[in-house]
Amino acid sequence: MVKMAKGTHDHEIDNRNAEILININGELFPRDEAKISVFDSGFILGDGVWEGLRLHNGKLLLIDQHLQRLYEGAKALDMDIGLSPEELTERVYGTCQANKMKTGVHIRLMVTRGIKATPYQDPRVTITPATIVIIPEFKIPLEETLTNGIRLFTVHVRRGYPDVQDPKLNSHSKLNCIMACIQAAKAGADEALMLDPHGFVATCNSTHFFIVRSGEVWTSTGDFCLGGITRRNIIDLCKTNGIKVFEKNFSLTDVYGADEAFVTGTFAGVTPVVEVDGRIIGEGSSRKMVERLQELYLHMMENDTTQV
Repeated sequence: MVKMAKGTHDHEIDNRNAEILININGELFPRDEAKISVFDSGFILGDGVWEGLRLHNGKLLLIDQHLQRLYEGAKALDMDIGLSPEELTERVYGTCQANKMKTGVHIRLMVTRGIKATPYQDPRVTITPATIVIIPEFKIPLEETLTNGIRLFTVHVRRGYPDVQDPKLNSHSKLNCIMACIQAAKAGADEALMLDPHGFVATCNSTHFFIVRSGEVWTSTGDFCLGGITRRNIIDLCKTNGIKVFEKNFSLTDVYGADEAFVTGTFAGVTPVVEVDGRIIGEGSSRKMVERLQELYLHMMENDTTQV
């Protein structure tokens, strides 16, 4: 049986996850008993926002930045989360503590508009406060993936203009990214590389994309992708460590001729890209810049997290 690619979210199966407690609106439920209404806005319409978080050595990594993005998204959707950022942070920590979790944990924090009186899109038929779900799992990226890298395939699905569906919203409505992921998987790749409406490289379906050319780090302008937390921190790490970094338009020709390439994301941090559209990137195994950025990011994780 052929192993299905899962990109940067490849991880070892951890049997402890069968017994996790999931937080729904402040109440803990065993995994098999955690349920929401079929009238929930997130289920009916994908009406909600979410964040992926990491618990590392008892601390939530970059929690302030993640919650700023979450609350900005909720405001854009005219949705009241119903808790302050401090109260929500406390709830996430409490959920991890109830599961006796300290490190190597990935958390999906989801907030939907709430339950509808009837299956209809108008927010005015919502009859409950927001639904808040916290799913923590013992989940660490495969060392093999971080070392050997992933393969990308450029898909026809584009990252669109903000007046259609703003790509900066980390909403539950991810169908365009799912369609991109499906096309890449059908092509035998690990993840999809997506272009913007002008044909320049934008981002991947679930991570952010970078290339390295002549010692310079390039990433997209950011106009057509989510405001990535790890993406921004890698850019800042480059600036503070004397690495030339540019947010700019570039094409697939620039990608195919790059010396190195990598993607960033909350779960796996910095992951090398070894192949794009069948082209080996650089020399394939030479990743001096990627390895340096992995080291810098790990150091940041150890020093720039919020204490329990």
